[in-house]
Amino acid sequence: MTSMFGKPRTPSCTNERHFHSLPECNVAILGCQGSGKSALTVKFLTKRFISEYDPNLEDTYASEEVVDQQPVLLKVMDTADQDAPISCERYLDWAHAFIVVYSIDNRKSFEGCQPYLDIIALHLKNAQHESPVLLVGNKLDMEQYRQVTKAEGLSLATKYGFLFYEVSACLDFESVQHIFHEVVREVRRETERHTVVRPLFILEEKPSLHLVPPATVASKHGCTYNTLATVNYKEIPPIAQAKVVTVKSSRAQSKRKAPTLTLLKGFKIF
Repeated sequence: MTSMFGKPRTPSCTNERHFHSLPECNVAILGCQGSGKSALTVKFLTKRFISEYDPNLEDTYASEEVVDQQPVLLKVMDTADQDAPISCERYLDWAHAFIVVYSIDNRKSFEGCQPYLDIIALHLKNAQHESPVLLVGNKLDMEQYRQVTKAEGLSLATKYGFLFYEVSACLDFESVQHIFHEVVREVRRETERHTVVRPLFILEEKPSLHLVPPATVASKHGCTYNTLATVNYKEIPPIAQAKVVTVKSSRAQSKRKAPTLTLLKGFKIF
């Protein structure tokens, strides 16, 4: 991973083991050139604002965050599409969530969001799990030059069923941080929503309410035997799911928590 902000640092073996043990949240930042994607990424990772950067540079950065008292390794892909989605597979299959950015003082950047939203919506339609998507109006500090109203941004996000925010990468770190942390929370909610609790099956042995006349079975030696079924199956699972359930394992299952994701603090470049 290269660095926009200095020389890359090679993490120690201890740090590598620490990072590998953290849950990950991959976020792709999308939008037209000049919308402020890189400025948002840098503001979140370093608390600094940059006005000049290479618009053709695409890179992925990692930061250890703590969201709601839970750590997570947040990986941010700052994409470098010019004015239209290109080779989208590189981030569609990688990202757990998407942030689509436009500039409130540039209507063209707002209109350029729709192809990204269309591609993401189509991808999610065929995906097994939902991925949170945020539409973000950037450069709120340019309010006097606004070309896209807040109502228009909200309307576009509502059309797709996505979330909507307006921020300023130039002025407000807390709002920018809130967006990335909210992405983690949404990813966590989706993970918990798709956590399946396996049902328990109970086998009861009790006399049948309606006794069946004994069946006569002949043996090879001419003797006969009477049989009477007394086992009543309340619910029989497939063989692969049948297990012996003890009180201890049931309590353990009741305390099992769904997997969660959280973010990182401190800029880490590899």
